[in-house]
Amino acid sequence: MSATGLEVFDRTLHKTHAWLKAIMEELGTEDRHKAYMALRAVLHALRDRLTVEEVAQLGAQLPMLIRGLYYEGWDPTGKPLKERHKEAFLAHVAQELKTPSGPAVDPEAAVRAVFKVLSREISQGELEDILGLLPKELRALWPQG
Repeated sequence: MSATGLEVFDRTLHKTHAWLKAIMEELGTEDRHKAYMALRAVLHALRDRLTVEEVAQLGAQLPMLIRGLYYEGWDPTGKPLKERHKEAFLAHVAQELKTPSGPAVDPEAAVRAVFKVLSREISQGELEDILGLLPKELRALWPQG
């Protein structure tokens, strides 16, 4: 196998680091682990709120390494969850962010940071599909414009 045979791994590592760096900037932290925890928690909460078809469509647009994180532990049974209110969605994120000393990151800050990065990285059509499935209170967490 040539050295170029692993370019796909180099590319996904590079993209994943870029996403984490962008989330760190949005959160105002230098802690890559906090950015990772925020990305994982928000992707899982969003995934569990989408239809199975939309889960697959969003997953197809994620870098390979982030896609694995997105699908980690997913059970489509009983999905999508009917979280209609911001508080319920943020509680879902907070549960995933839980550490012995409390949430690793403020849940709303995590959601806003990850949604901002997602809005820059996924296609406009996919973004519109996702927003079309979310109630107004959850759409309000996405960057405006």
